[in-house]
Order: sequence, then C-alpha cells, then structure tokens
Amino acid sequence: MTRTRDLDIVVYGATGFVGKLTAEYLARSAPRRARIGLAGRSTAKLEKVRAQLDPSAAQWPIIIADADDPTSLTALAVSAHVVISTVGPYAKYGIDLVRACAEAGTDYVDLSGEVLFGRESIDRFHEVAVASGARIVHSCGFDSIPSDIGVHVLHKQVAADGEGDLTDTTLVVTSMRGGISGGTIDSIRNLVDTVRADKSARRIAVNPYSLSPDLASEPDLGRQSDVEMLKGSDIAPGLGGRTAPFLMGSTNTRVVRRSNALRKWEYGRAFRYREVMSVGQSVLSPVFAAGVSAGLGALMAGLAFGPTRYLLDRVLPKPGEGPNEKSRASGHFTTDTYTTTSTGARYVARMRAKGDPGYAATAVMLGESALALALDRDALPDAAGVLTPATAIGDALVDRLRAAGFEISARRN
Repeated sequence: MTRTRDLDIVVYGATGFVGKLTAEYLARSAPRRARIGLAGRSTAKLEKVRAQLDPSAAQWPIIIADADDPTSLTALAVSAHVVISTVGPYAKYGIDLVRACAEAGTDYVDLSGEVLFGRESIDRFHEVAVASGARIVHSCGFDSIPSDIGVHVLHKQVAADGEGDLTDTTLVVTSMRGGISGGTIDSIRNLVDTVRADKSARRIAVNPYSLSPDLASEPDLGRQSDVEMLKGSDIAPGLGGRTAPFLMGSTNTRVVRRSNALRKWEYGRAFRYREVMSVGQSVLSPVFAAGVSAGLGALMAGLAFGPTRYLLDRVLPKPGEGPNEKSRASGHFTTDTYTTTSTGARYVARMRAKGDPGYAATAVMLGESALALALDRDALPDAAGVLTPATAIGDALVDRLRAAGFEISARRN
C-alpha cells in the first residue's frame, strides 16, 4: 500500500518522562531526512520540550491530540507513517489510538507491558490492521525487545546450523542496573484493580498463551510458571548461581509465545519459554532469591489491599517520574537466553546495552523500532496486524540496535 503522509514519525506523549527521552534520542540520532513531529495535549508544553532538544529539531511540527478526543487521534494517525505512543497506562488511555492507527494504515509502537491491553488490541483491531496494512507493535522497550529479539536471533542461528527446533528456553537477566518507572507501577496498579473486579480478565492474565492468535492450536506443554526460583545448572550445564522471578517475565513470555504462534510455531511445537533474573553465586543467593520472590508477591498483595496500597502509593515512583541523567547514564543490562534444541544442541543468545533499561536504553529501543518501520520498509517482514517486535520488524531492528551500540549475538554454548 502506497502511503503519502506529512511526517515519518510522531512522538505522542512527548511531554512525559519517557516521551521526552525518546524525542531527545530521535533528535540526536535520526537521519536528517526523517520528518518527525511532537504530539500531546498542550502546545506550550510541547514547545518547551522542543526548545530543549538538539537544534535539528527546531522546526519539528507540533500536533495537538488527546486520549479523550477520538477525532484528534484520527487526525494524528493520518498525519504520519509511524506513531510512537508513550501515554499509559495503555489500558486506560491507549486503545483509541490503536483504533485510529489500525484504521488509517499507520504503523504504531509503544512501551506497553500490559497483557490485558494487548489482548483487547488483538481482539478489536488485529483484522482491521491486517486489512489496512498497519503494523501495530506493542512492547518495544525493555518490555519486551530483549526477550522477543533475543529468541528471534537465537532461532535464526539454530536454523542456520540445521540443529532443529527450540525446546526448553530460558532468558536470564544476568546483570541489570536501573530503576523501576512510575509508569510501570501505574500499569501494575491498574492490572491489580482490573483482575480483582473481573474474573474473565483474571483468566486472561494467568493464561500463558493469553496473547496467542489461535489459542486452540497452542501445544499442551503442561504448567508454565511465571514465578520460578532455579539453580543455574537447571538452565544450562556449567551455569552457576541462583535465579529469582523476573518482574517483567509475565508479559515478556506471552509476547515471545505470540511471536512463535504468528510464525506458525516456527520456533517449535515443543518450545517452552520462561524468564528469571540472576541473584549471584554467594552462599546467600538462595536467601536473595526467596526474598525477591516474596517481595514481588508482597507488592501485588499490597497494591490490592487498601491500607497498604495507600502507604505504597506514597513511596513508589509516580507516573512521569524517573531517575536523573547521571543515574540513567550509569545504568545497563545484560540478558542471556539459553536453549536446548530438538537435536540436543545447546545455544545462548546475548543482548547487552548501556543506559538505564527502563529509560535510556528503552528510548533507544523505542526510537529505533519507529525508525525501522518508517525508513527500512523494504527490509521488514511481510506482515500486518497486531504484531510483536520480532514479527513486525525482525532483522531490521537487530541491525539498527547493533548500529546504536547494542551487543546482540547468538552462539553454540
């Protein structure tokens, strides 16, 4: 489909914390030929953001759009090839922009780690986007690019070596330094409220295949838990230490499983996937692992109970809050994804990057996802609908992230 638009990319929510970081990244790193705009509710605030960007952004247009005004979102969607949305929680504020982009044939990326929002987006707008040619791509930040692209490059290497399908596969957050965002906390808070009030939402939230395009066709692989405490040797021979549950695993695992299903189970019908985080190799690591697991449970329980929720709301980061520039720059992450193939071979894929995972590194991942969709169209997979980073962007995103300084590799282990 040939599309003529005034802009290549619009950053919607550019006055928010991650929106500003994404605009800053694009102003520094996007090719000068890229036509970029800033969108939000306030002209004055958008102009203030624009004035603080690299001088190359001085002429970026400003677009007024509001989540409560569907007409403005439609106008936003038809103005650009790609819309970046940083306005969450997406279950509250995001679905009408998905509608607008799906109807207009406009590609869309966001930071959502919200499974219920993803399911609603699929149910309501996947076929609409297929018909229009739009790529609707959720989870283009730390949720869930290291997971989804990590398995993508792992599968490519295994296939190139002729070593069959992926079977038991585990992502380990090997190292990470960074803070949790207020937006993530707000999304968790919204999820807790929704599943308490709606039993059907609760069933979706706990289903390991909740984002599947064809639930009836998914393989029966038994219990797949999002809360795992493992020895390193349970994951791969020679891997030491202990692991604890990973906060984002409940979203990331479902995104990766959706990629497998959208590719007609190309990773394998016996592909089992889980995520954990390393807590080290000291004699106290089992205690640390138990503490992390208990802490995650306490957070969810605390947000569900009125008196403790009031106290947590006073100390947890608020939406729009985040670490300062020095803290963002000192952050980093490394994820290692281990697999055993159907031939018995063992492989590992690594993604590593500098910068706070939820802020600095996420701005790179989100920005490069949008740039790939806008400028690398000939290199993209032939796909449309509500997709995933791997199925919508794939190798084009791998190439861009490597050029931006990310380490992305896969090898026999």
